Amino acid sequence: MSTLAYLQKIGRALMVPVAALPAAAILMGFGYWIDPDGWGSNSALASLLIKSGAAIIDNMSLLFAVGVAFGLSKDKHGSAALSGLVGYLVVTTLLSPGAVSQLQGIPLDQVPAAFGKINNQFIGILVGIISAELYNRFSQVELHQALAFFSGKRLVPIIVSFVMILVSFVLLYVWPVIFNGLVSFGESIQGLGAVGAGIYAFFNRLLIPVGLHHALNSVFWFDVAGINDIPNFLGGAKSLAEGKAILGQTGMYQAGFFPIMMFGLPAAALAIYHSAKPAKKALVGSIMFAAALSSFFTGVTEPLEFSFMFVAPVLYLIHALLTGISVFFAATMHWIAGFGFSAGLVDLVLSSRNPLATQWYMLIVQGVVFAGIYYVLFRAVIKAFDLKTPGRDDEKDDSVSTKNSAAPEVSAEAKRERAKNFIAALGGKENIKEIDACITRLRLILVDRNKINEAQLKALGSKGNIKLGDNALQVILGPEAELVADEMKKL
Repeated sequence: MSTLAYLQKIGRALMVPVAALPAAAILMGFGYWIDPDGWGSNSALASLLIKSGAAIIDNMSLLFAVGVAFGLSKDKHGSAALSGLVGYLVVTTLLSPGAVSQLQGIPLDQVPAAFGKINNQFIGILVGIISAELYNRFSQVELHQALAFFSGKRLVPIIVSFVMILVSFVLLYVWPVIFNGLVSFGESIQGLGAVGAGIYAFFNRLLIPVGLHHALNSVFWFDVAGINDIPNFLGGAKSLAEGKAILGQTGMYQAGFFPIMMFGLPAAALAIYHSAKPAKKALVGSIMFAAALSSFFTGVTEPLEFSFMFVAPVLYLIHALLTGISVFFAATMHWIAGFGFSAGLVDLVLSSRNPLATQWYMLIVQGVVFAGIYYVLFRAVIKAFDLKTPGRDDEKDDSVSTKNSAAPEVSAEAKRERAKNFIAALGGKENIKEIDACITRLRLILVDRNKINEAQLKALGSKGNIKLGDNALQVILGPEAELVADEMKKL
């Protein structure tokens, strides 16, 4: 497997722990709605909800260790997740300040500050990756009959615990260097203020085609480089009290996405619809409408972005630039809102009573302005360069089948049949080495990528196919991707 393909696997695995964030956002969001002034001190129910959400946010590093180990494991077995937990506990215990003081024979107050921050997402991700690789390597090992009970999956946590002792020994000397480097990187980006936020947002969009934006997000949204924007924002009053948050700044790596996902991209969808040929407007309209609704309400943008990403890359570059500008502008104006999943209406409403949300309603005004910019620019560029956006291609017969993609399949037999069709379009069972999925895309490792039938994949609902390395393939489907992957695995 190529390096790029492996990195995108890690990016996919990162979505497993991140998927827990919406629960925290909902719990804490409702808590702040009930008691926006006291932040839980005036209402037992509000306090219960806020503290329940904080239980998730405060343990994100542990969730990363467990989730990444599970997400990278070859069969998604609970033993892989247990191994990640074991590994994380060993490393964070051996590298706690008290343990380091004993191991190095130095006073506690002389222990490097890096070990006071050992419970962080970077360590969680590292432990998760190592644990998953050990699981994939040793989960099928059979020991002598006398030790048969410890064979296979039971063996992995034991191996992980010993390997993590070695890892801890290495980190004892390496972690302070890594920690100082990450802190310096975070401080340099934070030092750029709104400009740094805009640069991040620009590259966030550019990395979406290869699925590596999740890895970039972890640097700015979590405690990999000392920024930790999402947990600090969701922490609200607690973050303020502990000095982890700054009113008008915490959340700036999130806020500017709301105008894009709720207004800009839906306006782009309208421009694409209005630019379609008259005979194809009905079909394009149904596709664009569904994608725009998804972007507006939930912040899931990939079905819409992939509709023009490859057929009109100049539009996608414009989209990335406008996203960077939007995040920069919101950060400059201190218009702040945050999210637990993505920058859609649901998260905007939930975050509106968070004590760290400042002038969040101005993001709606900004969004209306960006909607106009998106619409005018997209219409003008499509016309000027005769871009082949959906509904403007030269084919006489559009191969997208509304029968297959317009309505969700409901019966078990229909789901099974569709999975069979996907397997056939990918060159048959013997051509598929690995099947996985993230929120919107099938992630596959194939024997021979030349055997795929791209026209058939398009007819089955693919909005784009991304080829990585020699044999990795991503098929963009939308939110149904995981259901399709599960049916394919059953076959």
